[in-house]
Amino acid sequence: SPSPSPSPSPAPAGGLAQRLLHNTAGDETPPEAEEQEQEPKTEGVRRASGDSDGGDGGGGGGRSESFAFYRDRKEWADIKPVPQDDGPHPVVQIAYSENFKDVYDYFRAVLKLDERSERALSLTTDAIELNAANYTVWHFRRVVLQSLKKDLNEELAYISEIIEDQPKNYQVWYHRQKIVEWLKDSSQELGFISGILEQDAKNYHAWQHRQWVIKEFNLWDNELEYVDQLLEEDVRNNSAWNQRFFVISNTTGFDDLAVLGREVEYTLKMIKRAPHNESAWNYLKGILQDQSLSKYPNLLQQILQLMEKPSSPYLIAFLIDMYEDFLENNCEEKEGTLNKALELCEQLAM
Repeated sequence: SPSPSPSPSPAPAGGLAQRLLHNTAGDETPPEAEEQEQEPKTEGVRRASGDSDGGDGGGGGGRSESFAFYRDRKEWADIKPVPQDDGPHPVVQIAYSENFKDVYDYFRAVLKLDERSERALSLTTDAIELNAANYTVWHFRRVVLQSLKKDLNEELAYISEIIEDQPKNYQVWYHRQKIVEWLKDSSQELGFISGILEQDAKNYHAWQHRQWVIKEFNLWDNELEYVDQLLEEDVRNNSAWNQRFFVISNTTGFDDLAVLGREVEYTLKMIKRAPHNESAWNYLKGILQDQSLSKYPNLLQQILQLMEKPSSPYLIAFLIDMYEDFLENNCEEKEGTLNKALELCEQLAM
């Protein structure tokens, strides 16, 4: 089964402020695994993934007009194609091109026969070119690769090209994970993923794969330095904050007061650069979630020093949570603390 999702960003625990302030930061929501053979509806007609806007005789998915249909190939004469069965009354008629129907009719046939051959492998390549999001094609390709004992390094190079073209396709990343798992070789992974993240630093699938690789092959060394670099480039990179939490949680943890103090200091420094950045405030709340906010040394004083006009709503929300914690821990000046909290609530609600 696919690898587990990355740990979510350390969101604040429920508190008074959270009922007034919606959490808007976060990574991309992982798309559901796309297992169908079509793209979203367009103007009432759904076109098959990879199809061009030309007629049925045209290619699609990069095919040239000279593409030979499988039905016309002598070496495939022994195979009876299996047409797609959409039922007698399809809700939305899908405009499959002739090329698409031809490739997938023959793919369904070899799948039904469980044919594990070179030609079946080549057929999956054509099917993937038309629709790289089809789970069944990728699964069968892996079955054939293993049966034929193919060179997995060649397959890794193949999947690298597809990911570079479709970096947010769930299926291609999962296929890469399985190939790396079979190879037991992660030497190319961190460099490859870094290249993908240079294109989009918040690519959920790339981060998910990176976390799997690091955990599977124990590649924790230098990852925190990599995260530092990303946050220097973009302090609002929520994915990098999430990765920071992931790395420390799985290595030193936050129970060590020296580690916790270092992270609090680091986060406050980053907050000073961008007080309206919710990611850093979520991280600060996350690393202190097992601590009493009111008892952490000098935290209130440092937060109050960050107050400005107009103040960051995330700063105000954090202060409200701190005052709430003071009240829950029976502080001496209850009435004054409550009034400060209520005043901030009114300010936040404006």
